[in-house]
Amino acid sequence: MQPTVLLLDDPQEWLAFGRPCTSAGNPLAAAADTSTPADPTSQFWDSHVVLEGMHCAACALTIEDALRAVPGVLQADVSAATRRARVVWNPGQVRPSAWIEAVQKAGYSAMPAMDAFARGQRLRENRRALWRWLVAGFCMMQVMMYAWPAYVAQPGDLTGEMEQLLRWASWVITLPMVVFSCGPFFTSALRDIRLRRVSMDLPVALGMAITFVVSTAGTFDPAGIFGKEVYYDSLTMFVFFLLTGRWLELRLRDRTAGALEAVMNRLPDSVERRTADGSFERVATRRLMVGDTIRVLPGEAFPADGRITVGNTHADEALLTGESTPVARPVGSTVTAGSYNLQAPVEVLVEGTGGRTRFAQIVALMESASLQKPRLAQLADRIARPFLVAVLLAAVLAAVYWWPSDPGHALMVAVAVLIVTCPCALSLATPVAMLTAAGTLARHGVLVRNLQGLEALAGVDTVVFDKTGTLTRDGMALQSVHTAPGWAADEVLSLAAALARQSMHPASRAVVAASLSASAEGARWTVAQLHEDAGLGLVATVNDTTGVHPQRLLRLGSAVHAGVAAHEGRDALQVVLAEQLADGQTTELARFDLVEHLRSEAPWVVNLLSQEGVAVHLLSGDRMRAVQRVAAQAGIAHAQGECTSQGKLAALQALQAGGRRVAMVGDGLNDGPVLAGAHVSFAFGRAVPLAQSQADFVVLGDSLALVLQTMLLARRTLRVVRQNLWWAAGYNALCVPLAVVGWMPAWLAGLGMALSSLLVVLNAARLARDLPALPCAVPTSPAVQGVSLPGSLSKTTLEPV
Repeated sequence: MQPTVLLLDDPQEWLAFGRPCTSAGNPLAAAADTSTPADPTSQFWDSHVVLEGMHCAACALTIEDALRAVPGVLQADVSAATRRARVVWNPGQVRPSAWIEAVQKAGYSAMPAMDAFARGQRLRENRRALWRWLVAGFCMMQVMMYAWPAYVAQPGDLTGEMEQLLRWASWVITLPMVVFSCGPFFTSALRDIRLRRVSMDLPVALGMAITFVVSTAGTFDPAGIFGKEVYYDSLTMFVFFLLTGRWLELRLRDRTAGALEAVMNRLPDSVERRTADGSFERVATRRLMVGDTIRVLPGEAFPADGRITVGNTHADEALLTGESTPVARPVGSTVTAGSYNLQAPVEVLVEGTGGRTRFAQIVALMESASLQKPRLAQLADRIARPFLVAVLLAAVLAAVYWWPSDPGHALMVAVAVLIVTCPCALSLATPVAMLTAAGTLARHGVLVRNLQGLEALAGVDTVVFDKTGTLTRDGMALQSVHTAPGWAADEVLSLAAALARQSMHPASRAVVAASLSASAEGARWTVAQLHEDAGLGLVATVNDTTGVHPQRLLRLGSAVHAGVAAHEGRDALQVVLAEQLADGQTTELARFDLVEHLRSEAPWVVNLLSQEGVAVHLLSGDRMRAVQRVAAQAGIAHAQGECTSQGKLAALQALQAGGRRVAMVGDGLNDGPVLAGAHVSFAFGRAVPLAQSQADFVVLGDSLALVLQTMLLARRTLRVVRQNLWWAAGYNALCVPLAVVGWMPAWLAGLGMALSSLLVVLNAARLARDLPALPCAVPTSPAVQGVSLPGSLSKTTLEPV
């Protein structure tokens, strides 16, 4: 066994191409696990490898069978389109070298997917493919030059010696092409025969071998049964066309579906880490630990989550937001793994590595999606092997039928059948289109968690939105302040903010944001003995450092929590600041009206959805008046408020019972049952815990327009898949009869096979251009900001209480 493979048995190397997971059935459990175990062998591992030597769905099934036969391998998924495999294995039973050796015994090779060596190996494979194509092209041109006289010569123009000389010259020129350019096909075919299986390379290699053997026999024995004609020109043209198609297909897949791998390999292989003496040394990224200080140079990606300690720069966070606009990152600001340092060298204190980073969660989602097989692709996989067996039988029957009239022609008819019926286009039709669409969405801030969701989304006719964090922004804004006599608005704001700073509730954050904009008195108040009743409010003792006000016991929260009467009939959420007196009674000091900001693009997106024939509904757990206000602003006719999670699910199921195909758009935080119950679902917002999300799509950007554009791209993707499948089926239905009756020569069969696969990939490549354009520009969506006094914040005085 190779030393490189044995090196992978070192537990310290496992993080280079995988992550620990707690469940063999959950591909995202590794990302959910925020810590690497002290003993790496104590739980399952989820590893990803890049495969070489595979060309079709039958190869993918063979590798899956080989991996699953290894004791300790709990799950294996192989994608023919991406040539990657996911392996879930138990370190207590097996090590990576064992299941990698199983792949090698099956006739393929595997290497770590996140390793720089894998990328280098892929480049070398591309170069070898280019050289094989160039040799085939050169040999084809030379052979055609020698074959041309036989096509144009009149009877008697060519002597027998001259014709035999041209045959020998063609044989000599064809030989290096057969040995070098056709070598991988013969190697793969011999491997299949040895292991008693079939793949798409077997009929192709048989066609090449039969053509060369028949032509060689005609060259060495012109008077024999095969001496009537030689087919070097057909062979060289067929091989050249086939290699042209495969090389172009390889390039196109690297540029389209390969976009997923480009994102997954975004982290640098090494980084400069500060040593004990203050100097910097370059170490492997996987060796970083929390607490290390690293130096990131301009143009490099941040290898871990952290905080800038030295330097100021701008970062490209397109992977996390879908927006390519650089973001300022001064000293003290946080940076995320996978984003790029654009401007200047900075030193970063590492605060999160490996599975702790959001980048790791994104990669886990993308890896999981890239290895999924949509329903149509699964169907193609199931018929691949039976279809190849049928191809071999059809070729034998065609040869038997034509043999009595002309043995040489009979074998060439069999070759044409073998070549023309190869189901490459059929196996590529669905996965290439789906993965190309997934790569396009990833570049724009939408992660595809479930490839099957693209097919489901294309048929959606109803979209259900959650309100908070989806139609409205994550935060709230202060609309107005109502104060008791003797109190100024900025004074009560700073007093309330002193308590609110201790809470992460959205209402508390809104009060703090407004206080920062309204005044600079935040340091005036000191808080002691603070207690928070979750979802209700805060209680604390507050001291005035200036001595103007005595010590007070204050309550901040709902009217019930503050012990005062609620004001009914208001759309805004009311937060009350009250003082609790010695006798247990409370007196109200101020009341704050908080409102949610509707996303400025929401009415525009709702209108475009309606124009596309999609009904829009709003389901929310908020008060009915607030829900109706947001629905009216967004232009949504169907709205329900005060819904529990069970109520939302019941409303969703009622729509589905009525024959609706429903997409649910939520914030992904508390809508798990509803997201899982919809035909297809979106988790919206950057705060989504990716590894726990139940959604089919995760929107990392900050625009609702991405939901609409994803739907339009899904419809386009399904059209492309259908076009590919119809083309593959129609091509075989037309060409197989022509090959059987002897009307399609081998070179034309090779051209048709190459063009069919190339057309499928080119058609799918159209999905990589960009997201579908919308009728007009997306409205600007300003960030949530605190309001200032005076101005947009209105102030009123409370009636005496």
